[in-house]
This record gives sequence, C-alpha cells and structure tokens, in this order.
Amino acid sequence: MYTAVATARGGREGEVVSDDGVIDLMLAVPKEMGGPGGDASNPEQLFAAGYSACFHSALKLVAGKAKVDVTGSSITAHVSIGADDQGFGLAVSLVGAFPTLSAEQGQELMEKAHQVCPYSRATRGNIEVSLSVS
Repeated sequence: MYTAVATARGGREGEVVSDDGVIDLMLAVPKEMGGPGGDASNPEQLFAAGYSACFHSALKLVAGKAKVDVTGSSITAHVSIGADDQGFGLAVSLVGAFPTLSAEQGQELMEKAHQVCPYSRATRGNIEVSLSVS
C-alpha cells in the first residue's frame, strides 16, 4: 500500500530527511544521554510520534467497530532507551486519555487496539510495551 522512505546522515548527531522533504530534521543526543540536547530531535522522539499516531488510529478503528465514542481522545507514547544485556534496548509506555469514557472502558479499548496496531504487532515480543489510561 505505502512505503515511507527516509535517509539519515550522521547518526544520532546528524539529520534525517524523508524522500518527499516533509521531514527534514536535525538530530542530537539528548542531554540525559550525555549529548548537547537543544533544538533537535532524536530517534526515540520520532518513534514515539509514529507509534502514538498509529496506535490512536488503531484505537479509533476498534472504537468505531464497537460503536464507542472516543471524541477528544489522545494517545501519548513514552519511548525509553537504556542499557540491556545486548547493548541498548527500548521500552514503550502508551497512555490513553478518554474524556468520554471510564478508565475501564479506555483500558479495554487500549488492549484491543494493541492487538491490531502495526507498531504493536511489530514490537510484540521484542520490547516491553505497557498500556495505561490517564
């Protein structure tokens, strides 16, 4: 259906550009990892943006099939990187906000979306992903 194309130059201290020019970002190592931080993005932010957007679409899909109103909802992805036994690893925490639902209803939708979201399916069994409702 679709293939996204992006090129990185310089790794974590370089730039990333999409083939259509929509993404054209400077990258920097975050201060928390010993880098300069500043007005630049990093791979974890880009992954968090993609995962939260994809997960929210999956959530809206399952909510629509269940005829559940998720007006005003949002998904926030927290992507963490840290040392593990093979070098570095990622962990993700997805937090849903549902102004029209109870916490239990929101959590149920999160669990269902986690089964169909392409990012969730790709990461399943590879990294820790937690789901919660704010």
